[in-house]
Amino acid sequence: MTRSALAFGSNLGDSAEMIGRAIDALDAMVDVSVTARSSLYATPPWGVENQPDFVNACALVETALAPLDLLTACKDLEVALGRVPGERWGPRLIDIDVLWMDGVALESERLTLPHPRMTERAFVLVPLAEIAPELVVGGQRVADWASSIEAGGIRKLTD
Repeated sequence: MTRSALAFGSNLGDSAEMIGRAIDALDAMVDVSVTARSSLYATPPWGVENQPDFVNACALVETALAPLDLLTACKDLEVALGRVPGERWGPRLIDIDVLWMDGVALESERLTLPHPRMTERAFVLVPLAEIAPELVVGGQRVADWASSIEAGGIRKLTD
């Protein structure tokens, strides 16, 4: 089993419920076990700003899946939960990103690990720092990345 960090986002429908359903569905998979889940956070949109605020969260999982298989499982789950293709960085019912896998450095057409922009995104770093502050990405602890990034507008919704 390999430890991995995942990010979740939604800004259509009942976003908090959708993220909860996604995390529960991953935990129910044979080869995935959720070991920690962050609080939910309301975050301003990033990329395309003319859209509703997002709800974001992160989870840590233990998985027997290879990196690309975990990505496929996450993308298949998005479709099963009702996501349809749309504008890049635009509104979405659910988005699940593989951020990091223990001991894995990967660069492929479908997946780069660690996620190449995770240290630039407060909506990822704030929830991830809550559950994995000591995780080292790019030579620095997630807690340090989170404390050094502008996180204005991010509000904790749940514990």
